[in-house]
Amino acid sequence: MTRVRASAEGVDAGARTGAPKSHAQFLRDSLLPTVEFLRQRQASQVGHGLIADYLALDWLEWDGGTLRLTVTGRNVRDQLRAGRE
Repeated sequence: MTRVRASAEGVDAGARTGAPKSHAQFLRDSLLPTVEFLRQRQASQVGHGLIADYLALDWLEWDGGTLRLTVTGRNVRDQLRAGRE
């Protein structure tokens, strides 16, 4: 997974201290690969707990039996993509 945000020193606090990522950070870090699996119609590659968390956060929604990003999910995805550039 890629780092989403970096401090002025170029690494995040978790990387400096060796502290485990928060669940919220794990969800952010996992969103882009999840979106890619959904785009490829491989939702089975995404953990059920992860999907449930994204549904609870309103980042994903069911649409006629298909998972898709909500407006909130698209905004988070766009922020993550912008952080990669």
